[in-house]
Amino acid sequence: MAAVSTASHSIMGRNSSLWNIRDSGFRSKPTVIRIHPQDKRLCDYRLHVAGSKNEFNVVACQKTPFLVDPMVAYGRDSAKKPNILAYDLIQGALVRWSSSIDNAVTDPPTAVLLHGILGSRKNWGSFARRLAQEFPMWQFLIVDLRCHGDSASIKKRCPHTVASSALDVLKLLAQLKITPRVLIGHSFGGKVALSMVEQAAKPLARPVRVWVLDATPGNAHARGGGVDHPAKLISFLRTLTNEISSKREVVRILIQEGFSKDVAQWVVTNLSQPDCRGSKSVNFSWVFNLEGVAEMYKSYEETNLWEFVESVPQGVHFNFLKAERSLHRWALEDIKRIHAAEDLASNEGGGVEMHVLEDAGHWVHTDNPDGLFRILSYSFQGFKL
Repeated sequence: MAAVSTASHSIMGRNSSLWNIRDSGFRSKPTVIRIHPQDKRLCDYRLHVAGSKNEFNVVACQKTPFLVDPMVAYGRDSAKKPNILAYDLIQGALVRWSSSIDNAVTDPPTAVLLHGILGSRKNWGSFARRLAQEFPMWQFLIVDLRCHGDSASIKKRCPHTVASSALDVLKLLAQLKITPRVLIGHSFGGKVALSMVEQAAKPLARPVRVWVLDATPGNAHARGGGVDHPAKLISFLRTLTNEISSKREVVRILIQEGFSKDVAQWVVTNLSQPDCRGSKSVNFSWVFNLEGVAEMYKSYEETNLWEFVESVPQGVHFNFLKAERSLHRWALEDIKRIHAAEDLASNEGGGVEMHVLEDAGHWVHTDNPDGLFRILSYSFQGFKL
């Protein structure tokens, strides 16, 4: 079920949080817990300690979920919890979970990291591990949004929008009984983070910092209509035959169509090949649902959350980060409006800030990871349990 170090053993029950039963040692590296959305063992209450004959019956303790009422998340019958999204949970070395056994331990602070259109949770993997190394009291939840990555195989009802994507993540948080303190979203994921807070019941149970990376709250349009326009890229990918035998050939075709080499090489990381041993020729297929992705991008362009940002709830701090070489069209009006919201928020008990990441294009976490790390770090520094 999970990759677990010798110092921590984990389980997730139907009504429980993620438990860590610790021994006398400490982990020197972050624990990466990978849980497949179809794994039926998630509903097992019984915990077996590796290397031991001991067996513990874990009693689930009820926690108040952040942002979501469980009944809203799961419908009338909250015991029937659907497979929601694929995710990884990356824990720092000092993370501990509270339980009915150890009430003295508080829940670990958690940050949620959300990818953009045509991305996946893998985009955040190395960055999240770096955060877990630097801030060992924290854990980091990286998610495949609907129609993307391993979540593409999980059937979702239409419409495929910013709002429905946000609700998916809220449902996942409620299922995991996780209370996030920080939400970080890149591009489309940034609007998803905003929508999560907008849909949450007010007042919030705990303060939260929201980072919107290279996206504005309002109607979004890529700069111009030329190279690497997302809508153009999605449209072209939908025309490609299902019989893809070579990633290199797809890169060549994309470059020939006017897309940059960097984007072409990034896109083909979303091609997967089934494990068909003994077969000489097995075609690649996209890991995302392109029909759904196209609908999601249209929603991203049309979703306008300015009114919400300009009336920021108490306890919420919005941070907007602009990439110096952004593909996104940051109008002067958008920047002025964010600065105006800073003054409004300070009077309402919330917060809004504007940041600029130098030497970075739209893919901020790969173009300038060190600079992004420095900017984001103050959200995790000085945290007190």
